[in-house]
Amino acid sequence: MSASKLELGVGTEPYPGYRLTRFLGRGGWGEVWHARAPDGSGVALKFLASDSPRGTLQEIRALQGIRQLRHPNLIRMDNIWSCAGWLVIVMELADGSLADLLDVYGTEINSPIPPDHLCFFLGQAAAAIDFLNARQHDCDGQRVAYRHADVKPSNLLLVGSQVRLSDFSLAVQATSPVRHSFRGGTVAYAAPEMFHGSLSDRSDLYSLAATYYHLRTGKLPFPDGPKDFSKGYTRPAAPDLSMMTDSERPILTRAFAPTPTDRWSTCTDFIGRLRAVFGAQAVGAA
Repeated sequence: MSASKLELGVGTEPYPGYRLTRFLGRGGWGEVWHARAPDGSGVALKFLASDSPRGTLQEIRALQGIRQLRHPNLIRMDNIWSCAGWLVIVMELADGSLADLLDVYGTEINSPIPPDHLCFFLGQAAAAIDFLNARQHDCDGQRVAYRHADVKPSNLLLVGSQVRLSDFSLAVQATSPVRHSFRGGTVAYAAPEMFHGSLSDRSDLYSLAATYYHLRTGKLPFPDGPKDFSKGYTRPAAPDLSMMTDSERPILTRAFAPTPTDRWSTCTDFIGRLRAVFGAQAVGAA
């Protein structure tokens, strides 16, 4: 770690009144800490490494845009600031993620998440993703959509029995169905077009389908895929769906279509069809 970057640890105060109390986790794009806020409440601080002042300004603009949005299934961001080599996001605390819930099911009953519970949770995630992806958000007088670009179980947080979509560090604004984008995100859940530097209005739907597959089966949909965004890599037409029911397979086959326009039109439509298969009803926390 360079001398110019703030060293994170228990007791560190990255901003006046905010003191780190417990390390919560680390991902490919940063790390998260539990902190005590000035009013004594607990909050989550996400630290994203800041490589350049210009890059930081671009990230702050995108995050500030999403921060202004209001939806019950988006994680609440209370503040954003930059300090000594980090971009810091102050977020509401969650009880865990759907990745954590999968681990609980595996440990306690040796099973993935039951499909009716899974559809209940992912229905909420679908609503948040569709909300972001709709070109309805005002940004400097222009109507834009937001592509999350990293939908996966660990970014779907639980607050009680409610799902909150989180981690917007890779989100981008869009004014058209397809736009050029850097190859980034989490390879295991990424849509085929993302390997070729494109991001579509249905890339997040593909990632939601990959998330469903993982939480439904306990396995990654493409276990033999590359470890990074290899430009020449081509996704298989669909993952192995032999673990799914006959009714699920055509729904998932369409969600995993290589061409974005061949997928379901919205995440809500996709999950709604799966809910119909299992007769999923609203359930409490699992």
